Formats: sequence, structure tokens, C-alpha cells
Amino acid sequence: MDSPVQIPFKSFIQLKAEDATPVYLQIIFEFIKAIQLGLLPEGTKLPGTRILCKILLVNRNTLIKAFQDLEAQGFIEIRPNQGTFILSDQKQYQGKREISKAEKSNKAAGGFSFKCSSVLENPVEWSDLPLQFNDGLPDIRLIHTDIVARLYVSKLKRQKVREPWAQIQTQAHQHFKKQFFNFLNLTRGLRISESNLLTTSSHEVSLYLVAKLLLSEGDYVVVGSPGYYLSNMTLTDSGAKIIPVAVDEEGLHLAALKKVCETQKIRMVYLTSIYHYPSTILLSAKRRMEMLELAHQYGFVIVEDDYDFDFHLDSNPVLPLAAIDANEHVVYLGSFARSLPAGFGYGFITAPAAFIKELEKHQRILEPGIDVMKEQVLTNWIQDGEVHRLSKKNKLIYKARRDAFVRLLNDKLKGRIRFNIPTRGLAVWIEWLDHFNLIKMQQKCAENGLFLPKTILYQTKNMIATRLGFGSMNLNEMENAVDILARSLKSLLNKHND
Repeated sequence: MDSPVQIPFKSFIQLKAEDATPVYLQIIFEFIKAIQLGLLPEGTKLPGTRILCKILLVNRNTLIKAFQDLEAQGFIEIRPNQGTFILSDQKQYQGKREISKAEKSNKAAGGFSFKCSSVLENPVEWSDLPLQFNDGLPDIRLIHTDIVARLYVSKLKRQKVREPWAQIQTQAHQHFKKQFFNFLNLTRGLRISESNLLTTSSHEVSLYLVAKLLLSEGDYVVVGSPGYYLSNMTLTDSGAKIIPVAVDEEGLHLAALKKVCETQKIRMVYLTSIYHYPSTILLSAKRRMEMLELAHQYGFVIVEDDYDFDFHLDSNPVLPLAAIDANEHVVYLGSFARSLPAGFGYGFITAPAAFIKELEKHQRILEPGIDVMKEQVLTNWIQDGEVHRLSKKNKLIYKARRDAFVRLLNDKLKGRIRFNIPTRGLAVWIEWLDHFNLIKMQQKCAENGLFLPKTILYQTKNMIATRLGFGSMNLNEMENAVDILARSLKSLLNKHND
């Protein structure tokens, strides 16, 4: 194992002396963020506190206080005479989780105390630089806002309230669900009825509801590594203990998963089976069947997150595990209409009817209202085939952008990176072949007008990788962005060799 001192802590532990948040809380938040992003994998040995204090330029008592809190929350383990180790699956903490010192310490202006989550710190950064990579978002310039607005206004004008509003909402929602579950059955090969479907306002709300219902304090959840920081935050906040399992060229490593199942009672496997986040890898056909067999054998729930189904760019779409799940072990999450304006997209959950019925109880508190007009507009889009037409049109645009982006990567970064061409989604996962600091690359790119958010940067002892979203850029923007990447890398390497 590499020496712990060689880990580039300063590149991802950012402490701000001028910040109103106490330094020990900043240390806690930054370490948790680094663990969730995969920058500090499970088992990593940290330097001694005296050495780490010199690296981070903090007082030793402050660091010890932060480490005590991190250990109480189950993110690290302090072993006498051995050192301090990362526990991203939080195995150390076996009892009921207490409110940490960080959570107890905050007070409002009026003097009352309140709980502060060290898990849900927002890792998303903002920049006004002219060029920006993201993790694979669609281009808002391609959204047909005018068409949707016209349909929405038309529905408002035609609406005649002749029946009680609650009745109108119920009828419209049932009609929408009928059209929607037929649409899902047609496009994803599912065999569901209305009772197997819950629609939500967003993909994030869907996962939150599922985690709330499935997970209890201390439950073990397996996730792919590297994984999705937002889903890991949601699962951890529910009280779950995350166990990362490596992802290879065929997807989640099932031999490793089986070993975990033999030693721990696994409650859930969170899986992006068709387009793994962030690496874009497809779970192979053989492993898809093995995954269902393992779920049946060990009794865990597969939460299958199909976040990017709308963007199949080559051949026919790969169907989700939910389409072949005979034993009802799969809860299937997805997004709908990501190419529509903000507020018109939907999240959804398909699962056994009894589970959906229980989810609805919680949703009535979290999302009590139904936007009847929006649902009627989307119902018309599905009925009239507009959703299929728009999807087909956008796929052609994004496929052309992907092909152009791949050409640019090969032209300008040949010999410096390796990657596979994704068959779906709006991002390319690239692994850098040179050894350098990604945060320094981020800074160098920013100097030249290109923003690389930290959430797309992945650097560990054995990997330097970046998830580059191409969907939101036109050809000219891509050319400039990749050129800046190439020039920034060259500058970093030249400086390193001097």
C-alpha cells in the first residue's frame, strides 16, 4: 500500500479560515465528502495526526476533535497502535447512531439547538466561466419551451370546473398513470399495471421515498465503486451503512458481492445496471441473471436506478432488470421527459403493488399536490406520440455530439487517456494515463475559461479519471473545451518534468 502521506489531501480537503463554520466542522464535512466521492476508499490508512496537521495547517486538538466525531459517525476507525482507517461502509459503528457533536452544536439566532447533517452538505459548485463540463446533462437550449408553454396555457383556458376539484385531480391523475404505465411497458419491456407505479416530482424524491421505506438504522447497502455521490448521501442519511463493491469492465463485481453477502446481512443493492454512474459501464448479460439469483438467494432488494434511459444512442435499448424479475426483488427507479423544461420532468418508481401503496402514504405528506395541467399536457404528448418524436429527434442530435466529442478526444488527447465509447447517456468516462493532480488540472483549466466541477473528478491511489458530459455543448464549445483540457494537461506535465 502506498504511504498515507502521498495522498494529495490538500487537493480535496479545502479549509477556509474566513468561513463562519468552525474549522473542526469543516474538516468533518470535507472528509465525509471525500469518502462519498471515492477519493478516500475503504481501508485507506490516514497519516498520523501530527503529520496531517502540518499538511492541512490546523491545530492538532482541532483535528483530534474532528476525528472523534468522524469515528462516532462510523466514517473512520481509530485502531490503537495501528493508525486511523477509512470505513466508507461504516462497519465500525454497530449500535444505534447517536446525534454527533457536529449535529448538536448548531444554534439559531433565538438560541434553540437543531440537528445539523454532516452527510447532506451540498458538494455542487457554481461557476460563471464560459465553458463548463458537467456529469452528463442535456442541453437546455434544445428544450422546446414554446411548445410546452402553448400546450399548458391551452389546457388552462379549456379547463371548466364543473366537478369538485378533488375529483378532477383524481380523474386526471388516474388517466395520466394509465398512459404512463402503458408507455413504460412499451419502451422498457415491463409488465406492470397502474397499481405497480408511483410517479414523483423528481428522480431524487423517488430514491428518498424508497430509502425511507426500505432502510432502517444500521442496514447494510451495497453500492458500486466508484459510485454516485448524491445517491450515497441519500442512503447514508437514512442511517444505512454503505459497503462499496468494485465495478470492472462487466459492471458490479458479483464475486465480491457474494463474499459480502456471506459475511453480512445485506438489505439493499443500489445498482445503475444499464449505465453505471460514473463509469458508464453496462452490467453484462451473464451478471444480470446472476444478480437476480443472488437477490433471491440472500433476500436483498435490488434498487435499480435507470436514470438515463431517454438517451440510448446506438441500437435497441437494453431492458432493465425489472423487465425480467420473476421473484419481485427489484424496485425500479427512473426519470421521464428529461428533455422537457424544468418542472415538467417526472421521477417514477415501479414495484410490487403493496410496496407502492405504502409509498403513497409517505408521498401524500411530502408531495400532497398534483399539477393537473402538467399531467394533462404530458398525457397528450404520450397519446399523440410527441414524446417518441421528440426523443428520436434529440437522440440524433446527441449521437452526433457524442461522435464529435469522441473524435476530439482521440485527436487532441491521444496517448494520454483511455475510454470506451458509451452507447447511451450524455457523458464519457475517461481514465488519464499520466500521473498528476486533478485539482491542479481543474485550476489550470479555470485559468483558461473551462470549469471542471469537483463532482466529476475521481482520483485515488490507483485511478485518475473524469466524467465529461458532452450533451450540453455544441461542436464549437466542445472543440474549445477539449483544446483547453489538452493544453492544461501539457502545461501540468511540463511543469512536473522541469
